[in-house]
Amino acid sequence: MYTTVRQDSSWPLPDGLGQAIRDTAEEIARLVRSASDTALAVPGSQWTVGEAAAHLAMANELMADLAAGRERPYGDGTPQSLAKANAESLAQFAERRAEPLARMITEQAEVFLDAVSRPAADGPAPATPLGLMNRSVLASYLLTHMLGHGYDLARALKRPHMVDRARVGLCMPFMLSVMPRVANPAATAGLTARYRIRLRGGETFGVRLADGTVQVTPQAPPEDADCTIWLDPVAFLLIALGRLNPWRAIAQGQVLAWGSRPWLAPRFPTLFTAP
Repeated sequence: MYTTVRQDSSWPLPDGLGQAIRDTAEEIARLVRSASDTALAVPGSQWTVGEAAAHLAMANELMADLAAGRERPYGDGTPQSLAKANAESLAQFAERRAEPLARMITEQAEVFLDAVSRPAADGPAPATPLGLMNRSVLASYLLTHMLGHGYDLARALKRPHMVDRARVGLCMPFMLSVMPRVANPAATAGLTARYRIRLRGGETFGVRLADGTVQVTPQAPPEDADCTIWLDPVAFLLIALGRLNPWRAIAQGQVLAWGSRPWLAPRFPTLFTAP
């Protein structure tokens, strides 16, 4: 069982989110265009640069369709089903050239932003691969997804990545919404704990676990938390997306923990499966 944040369909986009989506798409497009060979491997992935770019292009199109109210089934939200859907879509979409993919990434980001700006965006909450989401959370999802794969592409091409504190803040509506859904039942079973998560220069939220239930409380984190975890916001997002080893972040001073049960801190990332 899990508890999610409110998901009505009419929330406006947070300030800066639309521009962050546009800027991130443009930065990713520049990365893709800079690739001399799109067959270059992406570190830590089975994909090449061309495959990662193709996935982003198709995912942006998928998100744009969802924002426009079109139904687009894509797995059932489990990691296995999403991996299968990704593999099938890449097998059906053969484009791996840099310029067409870069153009599609930016064009579909613009189509998405146009869709969420229309009156029809007040319709029913879209059914996404990770459950129902209002269009504000869907936009945060799009940004989060682009940042994760944009980070991968930057590493593959040995260029600076575009994940920063401001963009992480704009990812938080999605992250808080999806955390209960991506909780690992095997890891959370039998665990009773109250976490307070504090992002440096950002927000604080709570996560309660009891009897197999995961509850995220964005507005009122528990004052009597068993474990408070302080994180650099960029480290938080990269750990959450499976791009950064938590122990490396701890060694670099990007994570601190305290409370009556501080030993719960290293366990926290294992409670969730990266979306």
